[in-house]
Amino acid sequence: RGCYVSLSDRGRVREVLAEYARAELGSDASGQPLCDCIVFSDGGRILGLGDLGAWGMGIPIGKLDLYTVCAGVNPHRTVPLILDAGCFGAEGNTDCLVVRDSPLYTGMKEDRVTDTSAAGTRVNAAYYGHGSIIEELFEAATSLFGRRCLLQFEDFNSNDAFPLLDIYRKRYLTYNDDIQGTAAVAVAAIMGAIRLRDPKQTDLVDAIKHEVFLFHGAGSANLGTAALLRDEAGVPATSIYITNSRGVVWFDPADPTTGNFRNGEQKNLGACGPLAFDGQSLLATIQAVKPSCLVGAVGRDPNCFDQTMVDALLAANPGRRPVVFALSNPMTKAELTAAHAYQWSDGRVIYGSGTAMPDVKVAGALRSPGQVNNVYIFPGVSFGAICCQASTIPERFFLAAAQAVANSLDEADVAHDSVVPNRSRIREVSLNVAVEVVMEAQRLGLAGRKLGDDRPAVTAALRGMMWSPPPPASRL
Repeated sequence: RGCYVSLSDRGRVREVLAEYARAELGSDASGQPLCDCIVFSDGGRILGLGDLGAWGMGIPIGKLDLYTVCAGVNPHRTVPLILDAGCFGAEGNTDCLVVRDSPLYTGMKEDRVTDTSAAGTRVNAAYYGHGSIIEELFEAATSLFGRRCLLQFEDFNSNDAFPLLDIYRKRYLTYNDDIQGTAAVAVAAIMGAIRLRDPKQTDLVDAIKHEVFLFHGAGSANLGTAALLRDEAGVPATSIYITNSRGVVWFDPADPTTGNFRNGEQKNLGACGPLAFDGQSLLATIQAVKPSCLVGAVGRDPNCFDQTMVDALLAANPGRRPVVFALSNPMTKAELTAAHAYQWSDGRVIYGSGTAMPDVKVAGALRSPGQVNNVYIFPGVSFGAICCQASTIPERFFLAAAQAVANSLDEADVAHDSVVPNRSRIREVSLNVAVEVVMEAQRLGLAGRKLGDDRPAVTAALRGMMWSPPPPASRL
């Protein structure tokens, strides 16, 4: 069952959590309630749906289901939580459905109260400043469950997601899966593509530095991926280009106010301008910057990667296979289908998608497009952080997780041209991710509990800590 915290609960959030703990969680011998992690959302930007407010509870519940199924997190020590800060009207969701004003709606029947941030973006006013509802939630959760309780942000609007992560990431055990998990799996899939080109490649971090990236769409997924590539993998900033609705994002270093960026996050990853090419044309941009990796996560421009763009991408990469990811969900929003990617490129393109695509035969061989989904990342990252009692979750964990996923590709994955491992091996992959997270936490001095001196020892310890349901009672 989910826990609801409303703005009307200000000043008593700890009491709300304690009431939930008494009803739903176990406790230790001293009576301390046992909770390893909380996944919390305000329902404000649910993928493909928009603002569902309190009706978004299925998201943290489903997320924690995947924690358990994929990585063995104990479900009896988790809390799915909705932060009810109001809900926009029908205009706030994708299909303009009546949510807040429905007679069945269980949340606050009030608009979200917004403010303009210093960066000029629209944000939820209740989330900022001393004594904010977010600060109270973090303080209440850690005072009740301990400082090593993981709190994972989920499906917050991008305007809130980035600044809130910056505020809390170094003070608590927390991360934002929409930004960091999605970024890590995209980097993992790019590394997977490098392995498809050269299965003998062992230094994936060095290899990725030689790629040129064009990200179509400047949402949290692409911005997070670009930041992880630049700041942790060491990809030069001059090899990264991002588009927003105004074209390739740029800024003028001589005048920081000049450019086409919409917020500080876009400016931070923008190209030095003005541009010497038509940045409003995706085709002209491909021809000018010659990307080896084209990543689409626009969400509202289906089939925008047409044949002329695929042709331009091939021309820009003579002698090697370019990478194209169409990460928008659902399939009807995909920038390019697997069938078209392989057909238009005669099988040269290495393809990955955000939604599952059907297998395609190319020259008699079966291609199984990899679904670039953060389910390969967040269960293992969270499990590893919980088990070693990490104090914080730095970006370095996500680069380690990405490498673990890419190194989990087996011969069958390579044969089917999949940039990520087969989903049937998700438990194995999550364990590999958790191992690398723990090794990195121990190396950085962030682990409160040492699980072993080497990978085999850490692997054995983590495997023993993975929760599985008890076997069903036998029938006589």
